[in-house]
Amino acid sequence: MKVGFIGLGKMGQPMSRRVLGGGHDLIVYNRTKEKTAGLASAGASVAISIADVCRGRDVVITMVADDAAVKEVALGAGGLRDSLGAGAVHLCMGTHSVTAIQTLTAAHAHADQKMVCAPVLGRPDIAAAGQLGIVAAGPADTVKRCDPLFQIIGRRTFEAGAKQEGAAAIKLSNNFVLGAAIEAMAEAFSLVRKYGVMPQVLFDVMTDALFAAPAYKIYGKIIVDESYDKAGFMTLQGLKDMNLVLAAADQARVPMPSANNVRDRLLGAIAHGDGEKDWAVMAREQNRASGIE
Repeated sequence: MKVGFIGLGKMGQPMSRRVLGGGHDLIVYNRTKEKTAGLASAGASVAISIADVCRGRDVVITMVADDAAVKEVALGAGGLRDSLGAGAVHLCMGTHSVTAIQTLTAAHAHADQKMVCAPVLGRPDIAAAGQLGIVAAGPADTVKRCDPLFQIIGRRTFEAGAKQEGAAAIKLSNNFVLGAAIEAMAEAFSLVRKYGVMPQVLFDVMTDALFAAPAYKIYGKIIVDESYDKAGFMTLQGLKDMNLVLAAADQARVPMPSANNVRDRLLGAIAHGDGEKDWAVMAREQNRASGIE
């Protein structure tokens, strides 16, 4: 398959390497050209523009930071809408708002192009191992066209229906639940610390049985070790996603009080200079509120 890839950040780098390693004809583009060097050495072509990355491609994957970036890439002058061939697929794998995905879907349809929304679940190390979860939504035949890519990027594809915005809603909901779990752990660890108990004890109790899931094991361990500097998902990214969750909830008239709590904790962490640390640093913010730090 002839594949273009735009966005070579923490997730884009390992994902694009999986595509290249799967034997696909890959061309990559990134605003910071230095990030293309490793992939070029591994055999990928390097595009000089978005139009160049689209030329003759079956699928172009975007993995960019936010709504503003994906709209610029897709809808800006010389972007995907202007440059993809008829019937080519924009495979949007970043985390974006419901409204942004609706806008992109309409724009591509008007240009006789295809659109699949397929945000991923997992951190960079999971991406490197090809073990991401993928939530895919769009017309069934178009999603099926992307399946060879899903097979090498992820461990499982969750089909979220024919409406592309459904995948965005699933991804945002998943991140909300994860954020709420981190916030709950932060509160619990602060409570036991106030009673003179080492957080490791609670961690062992939690993850021995009832909460023996990766989310609790990975983020609970980060909180116990206070290893916030090794950011797999930054606090600033968490705030972006909570704002997207609340925007989607507002549009659908769904009250989500817990999402507001997580957002406020993230805002506090950012105000204290922890925006680029792992979003588990919400636990440090909870400690501050509890008089521990």
